[in-house]
Amino acid sequence: MTLDQWSTAFTSRIAQRVRESRRAAGLTMAEVAQGCADRGVPEFTEHSLKNLESGRKTSVTVAEVVVLADVLGVPPVTLLFPLGSSATVEVLPDREVSTWDAVAWFTGETPLDEPAPEGSARNVLDVFRQHGDLVAAATSSYALARERRRAASTTLDRTRRATLLQRAQGYEEHAFEDCQELRAFRGRMRDRDLAPPALPDELAFVDEPETPTRAENDE
Repeated sequence: MTLDQWSTAFTSRIAQRVRESRRAAGLTMAEVAQGCADRGVPEFTEHSLKNLESGRKTSVTVAEVVVLADVLGVPPVTLLFPLGSSATVEVLPDREVSTWDAVAWFTGETPLDEPAPEGSARNVLDVFRQHGDLVAAATSSYALARERRRAASTTLDRTRRATLLQRAQGYEEHAFEDCQELRAFRGRMRDRDLAPPALPDELAFVDEPETPTRAENDE
């Protein structure tokens, strides 16, 4: 397959995914075009979408793919690769791989036999994924602790209240440890000149200076 043939086939695959996603979302072509205009891409008209879905439009820009994905409510990568509907895909001219391997390669998740060298593009992706995992863990711990304390405050059963408070304390201890780990990890990111993502409002305190403990104040 030549580069031109592969490019046309790639666009055709995107068109099919756009059509499937549009129908799944219950949107008309006019509504999708209006959504593109609302997002600052008025040149992608209803006529453009008709041409894309019918195969008359044989190319699509990265900007158009990203905007279309937002309008359709799907991740952009799902418009590029038929994950779940096709076992393999021609990821590059004359290079057929499993669809999942294509997605993993595109998003930087391809498994490596050895850890990625520090500073490499893959390593930076791994760092941000690990940061996301730490944020999720801390958020979950605090949410569980708050829920147990809320439940304890509304129950009249003393035994159950004591149990819930005990559980809340356990989750709070986990949350404290999770946040300490998150704070240290964000510090290491900054040491590498990487800007950590903004934290959820409920975890904003993680970036605040640590308050000295009573023992430290007494020294």
